[in-house]
Amino acid sequence: MKSSSFRGRCFGVIACMSVATVTAFAAGPYGNRDNLDKSDTAEGQYPMPYHYPKVEEVTAVLQRVHAHLEHAMTTGIIDSKTREKITDLKTPVATAVASRGEEDGFPQIAYATGVTYSGMLHAAEVTGDPRYKNFVAERLKFLAEAIPYFRAQSEKFGVPQNSYRALFATDSLDDSGSMAASLIKARLVGAGPDLLPSIEHWASYVRYKQFRIADGMLARQRPQPESLWADDAYMSIPALTQMGRLTGDRGWYDEAAKQTLLFAKHLFNAEKGLYMHGRNMNQPLNPEFYWGRANGWVILAQCELLDYLPEDHPDRPKILELYRAHVKALAQLQSGAGLWRQLLDKEDSFIESSCTAMFVYGIAHGVNRGWISPVAYGSVAQAGWLALEKQVNEKGQLENSCVGTTFASDAVYYYNRPVSAHHGHAYGPVLMAGAEIIRLLQNNGKLFDVKLQFRTYHYVPKKS
Repeated sequence: MKSSSFRGRCFGVIACMSVATVTAFAAGPYGNRDNLDKSDTAEGQYPMPYHYPKVEEVTAVLQRVHAHLEHAMTTGIIDSKTREKITDLKTPVATAVASRGEEDGFPQIAYATGVTYSGMLHAAEVTGDPRYKNFVAERLKFLAEAIPYFRAQSEKFGVPQNSYRALFATDSLDDSGSMAASLIKARLVGAGPDLLPSIEHWASYVRYKQFRIADGMLARQRPQPESLWADDAYMSIPALTQMGRLTGDRGWYDEAAKQTLLFAKHLFNAEKGLYMHGRNMNQPLNPEFYWGRANGWVILAQCELLDYLPEDHPDRPKILELYRAHVKALAQLQSGAGLWRQLLDKEDSFIESSCTAMFVYGIAHGVNRGWISPVAYGSVAQAGWLALEKQVNEKGQLENSCVGTTFASDAVYYYNRPVSAHHGHAYGPVLMAGAEIIRLLQNNGKLFDVKLQFRTYHYVPKKS
């Protein structure tokens, strides 16, 4: 946004407004810095910043997150008894474990780790800053060196306590899908060593070995014999999609599209436009809890598939329709503080930052890709980011992010989950959201013009 022309065309409108009848400010410590009339009594006072972001401000947030993760997501192998570092990678020790990083919240192989790698690579692509790509390359270099060590340990002492059990004894989508997707992305951009054997192992598990219900939908056997989890959209669909890119085999795209539609068939409430967290197939009258991060996993998965699903794929229109319906519902449920809630449709549940990051990315990405209208959703993403960046503290930690959460059958559980900055779920989505907001800002003047009129922001499409 060019400040001179922006202010000229925006505040001329504001100056003409009558404010004589306005007698009080709304609650909140933030005014709008873009309003040059500091005596404007009709300007709101917001609980989070309400202005047009600057690229350098978004970049600074991403850099803080990166700096935090550099020391929080450590590599290395230690002896679990002596706590001493193990440097001899030729002789396996029974008590050797991989470092899990700060507060044990950043394991080397985990679905959250895969999301973080994907977020770093997205930030690298958008900003051009090599630090993000190097972050992934350095950790994958260590992974390549450590895999033979832990494989030898598992063969000599058994798998159950092995730090890389998710690779040697894969038995869930959590073990496999997110990591596979991130390793493929890294391979395609030359970040780190080639880990193709691990990619193929995990991708094969997702497509051919994970438990399914009768219609072919990927499912779990917990907490009930046949349980469906919305989380598994991200734990499967991106890996299937990325394998389509990697191999050129359209069958991978077909399976990704099929799973997307099955998730919607079983978990999407069309009236609400939201995904229930889970469904137990042995009970037809499931209570429906619309957990924020579960809906976030879905929208991330849909975006990744729509990015690469061939334009002529027969399922593409249906998937795009589902994505748009979901975005419409999410936009309406954004809180007055700019964030979304732990239970999306419950105004008394706490505001939650990890799902907010996912929704900011999903909405901004759709605007940038032309899947949804900037008129309806540009300012939603903008406000969401401004609220989200206030959750990133000076150390680069994301606050108010819900810890790992299972699929539960009562609302009390969801309402009372702890929050923590010391776990990996939220950091990849924050990097993705910030990078996509930078793209949104760069598209101002290309795809649309952002105008401040009547103290709010309007995204006006460019005439073709």
